[in-house]
Amino acid sequence: MSVALPVAAQDASGPILFTNVNVFDGVNETLIMNANVVVTDNLITAVSTEPLAIAGGTVIDGGGRTLMPGLIDAHWHSLFATLSVAELMTNDLAYMSFKGAIANEGALMRGFTTVRDIGGNVFSIKKATDEGLINGPRIYPSGAVISQTSGHGDYRAPLAVPENPGQPLDYLQQAGVGIIADGVPEVIKRSREILRQGASQLKVMAGGGVSSDFDPLDVTQYTFAEMSALVEVANTWNTYIAVHAFTDTAVKQALEAGVKSIEHGHLLGEDVIKLLVEKGAWLSMQPILDDEDAIPFPEGSPNRAKFVTVTAGTDIVYGYAKKHGAKIAWGTDVLFDAGLAAKQGKLLAKMKRWFTPFEVLKMATHDNAQLLKLSGPRDPYPGELGVVKAGALADLILVNGNPLENLDLVGDAEANFDLIMKDGIIYKNNLN
Repeated sequence: MSVALPVAAQDASGPILFTNVNVFDGVNETLIMNANVVVTDNLITAVSTEPLAIAGGTVIDGGGRTLMPGLIDAHWHSLFATLSVAELMTNDLAYMSFKGAIANEGALMRGFTTVRDIGGNVFSIKKATDEGLINGPRIYPSGAVISQTSGHGDYRAPLAVPENPGQPLDYLQQAGVGIIADGVPEVIKRSREILRQGASQLKVMAGGGVSSDFDPLDVTQYTFAEMSALVEVANTWNTYIAVHAFTDTAVKQALEAGVKSIEHGHLLGEDVIKLLVEKGAWLSMQPILDDEDAIPFPEGSPNRAKFVTVTAGTDIVYGYAKKHGAKIAWGTDVLFDAGLAAKQGKLLAKMKRWFTPFEVLKMATHDNAQLLKLSGPRDPYPGELGVVKAGALADLILVNGNPLENLDLVGDAEANFDLIMKDGIIYKNNLN
């Protein structure tokens, strides 16, 4: 396997021509057979079934393999994917960022050329990635998660309340991993601070969570006035709010306030799914089940009990969402376990339980890209993602086989992804 460092790859001159490839364009179920694709700089500049020629550059014979868009994980946590809870609570941001950079390089080598980082201070990781200092996917950063006191983002020590207003913020808040804000003036201020740092969208905790200790699942977090204020701030910045929420009450309030992306939603009833469709919002759900790929929580712990409750709703909600034509995004939300993070592609393949391979691959490419583009002028990567067409950004995977027939191919990138390109740069090439 040949893995190129970005700086070295930049030395390559001229366009790249892929010949003899069958193209899944991210939109259509029918492959473009025996096609030729040209990449010039960081863009796809031609897709044709007619012979193409380039002046200089590099010709890559695809050997009948499938060329498809780079994958997109719409719910990824660079800092939390591989850190244990103990590491998260006892190390500084520099250490977390080193671990996050390594986690992101792993994601790229699994074919995930873009991630929506849905909580955490990843601005330095993003900057270093964009500058070519480290390898990793494109990052749409949310910055610090915004949480009420006792919300899903309140990870302070058990005896940290009542809060003394004169005391400094705890370390995770100082480091921008999360921020606690209560009341309309404070949520307005904190959300503006995060946007000032460069967030492409905001992440807000709107309901109880699994990994947190002080918020039962049934709790609705933030009042309607607070949630509406957060949405108003996002609107003034021409971007959107994504909220963590599982239950009908929490999701309904968020939708009524104008939230455009519901993260999770595993306990929703059919009526709220209908409301989500009516509002034109996205259901950004994850295929979490209580199986061999479960997020590890101690047996007998409250967190484990909450996890089991949530996963029991996965089959039901995917059914409602599909029935009513909801806009569904796909993501992993892997947390606290490097072994689980390595199963990122397997979690995509697991979607065949509810959808056809075409539906799954379209969801993880074209559809996820449409969600990312809700960030409007805050989009850090203007241009088309998730498709193979002239003018789109050159994020490509060459698959040894046809994933539209065998979705399990995406579950083992090491064996089945022979070439991975992001932004016109080849990071893996097994064809040499």
